[in-house]
Amino acid sequence: QVQLVESGGGLVQAGGSLRLSCAASGRTFSSNGVGWFRQIPGKERDFAAAIRWNVGTTSYADSVKGRFTISRDNAKNTVYLQMNGLKPEDTAVYYCASYSRWPRWYSTDAREYDYWGQGTQVTVSS
Repeated sequence: QVQLVESGGGLVQAGGSLRLSCAASGRTFSSNGVGWFRQIPGKERDFAAAIRWNVGTTSYADSVKGRFTISRDNAKNTVYLQMNGLKPEDTAVYYCASYSRWPRWYSTDAREYDYWGQGTQVTVSS
């Protein structure tokens, strides 16, 4: 199994920044990539960004492209999501998830991810 723990959420004003962290432990070698998703009550989890562990290839949803940056520290088994220019519509619970369906390294479909963190709340006030 892979254990994931998110941190870094909070309350921020519109235009502000936050950095989320996702610390992975356990059988991390089975994971090819990590994705960040976000969810608001009553809605499905939406893809935000993903990163491939070994080479750092990234992918972003159009809604966050240019504002969010995903990165990783392989030595720490940690993935980060730097969020700049935050908007009220970015308010959600943010989850990181592990993807292991080799040779692919990510999917925008949350159902294809194997392990999830507990989530961290991000609230952007207007």
